[in-house]
Amino acid sequence: MLYNLFEFLELEYNLPGATLFQFISFRSALAIIISLLISTLFGKKIIRFLRIKQVGENVRELGLKGQNQKKGTPTMGGIIIIISTLIPVLLLAKLNNIYVQLLIFTSLWMGIFGFIDDYIKIFKKDKKGLKGHFKILGQVILGIIVGLILHSHPDVTIRKEKNINSKEKTLVNEKSTLTTIPFIKNNEFDYYDLISWIPRAKEFSWIIFIPIVIFIITAVSNGANLTDGIDGLAAGSSAIMVFTLGIFSWVSGNIIFSNYLNIMYIPDVGEIVIFIASFLGALIGFLWYNAYPAQIFMGDTGSLTIGAIISVIAIMVRKELLLPLLCGIFLIENLSVIIQVAYFKYTKRKSGKGKRFFLMAPLHHHFQIKGMHESKIVSRFWIIGIILSVLTIVTLKIR
Repeated sequence: MLYNLFEFLELEYNLPGATLFQFISFRSALAIIISLLISTLFGKKIIRFLRIKQVGENVRELGLKGQNQKKGTPTMGGIIIIISTLIPVLLLAKLNNIYVQLLIFTSLWMGIFGFIDDYIKIFKKDKKGLKGHFKILGQVILGIIVGLILHSHPDVTIRKEKNINSKEKTLVNEKSTLTTIPFIKNNEFDYYDLISWIPRAKEFSWIIFIPIVIFIITAVSNGANLTDGIDGLAAGSSAIMVFTLGIFSWVSGNIIFSNYLNIMYIPDVGEIVIFIASFLGALIGFLWYNAYPAQIFMGDTGSLTIGAIISVIAIMVRKELLLPLLCGIFLIENLSVIIQVAYFKYTKRKSGKGKRFFLMAPLHHHFQIKGMHESKIVSRFWIIGIILSVLTIVTLKIR
């Protein structure tokens, strides 16, 4: 919106300073400032509104210390994150960019499913919320849409060197299902190779690509959802991951730096740095109210949306195979639940009485029961997240 306005003012009236809006760095800086202001200044009004409407958390009795103090704390705080993200994006990003459009759709789509889940918990007094298979359905549909668009849209390409003849080479944009394998030199891998033995496999490469996209979106979205259990944990951990993805998006969309780092150059993907900056500002601003003791919880409106956005960005910049490292906190939380359930069923089948591997799952509750204060748990998880983030960035050079 503002990008188009200042582009017009520059072309028609040669307005001084209008050219600044051509730079992604300038618009990203504005985006993070605007999203921070919206989330901090208007966040308080949204919290007050939610209190008036009695949109309070129905806390499940888990036997955790200080749990009852959280009862009645406003939830659905993901609304703050979504609004604070989308307003700067609509103002500053190129809205004809397919990557930006897809991220806006992802935010709204998963935001709706999360909102329905929170609505059922609060107003229908059903602590289980939206049935699990409906959440999975929403994630699967999102995965199909994202996978189809990234696979078939003409603007989704990568820049590759192509031989014209035996002596000359040129750079061309072409469709591809290439991704990046971390820590390996010449580290490009084509999903098409998994089915290359099938006749006319190139025409049907979507058969392997779309299920992979669905799995990634579902896993990361649910991982973020499980991590959202104590004050500031999900928002802070996600902010670290988003910042890292912002670096990858910027270098992948910059032909000079992508060439220097010998990574895939993805035309037009740099525009999502505006979205990422806005999203990062929204998460940090939300922490103003969500840090211990939380004045608001993000609810599934926020957690499902956050995980979906992180996974879609990683797929866009062809760094989805780095997600187990970058999103290690989400992975550990997911695995702790899987291990707990599997071990309980195994021991029950063997001895007739189920045993627990952890004191409680997800993992952050295990440490709570051991007597660790939740602010200390959050701080230590953030430190681990920063270490994982640094290791992820290091993969740009260590191969």
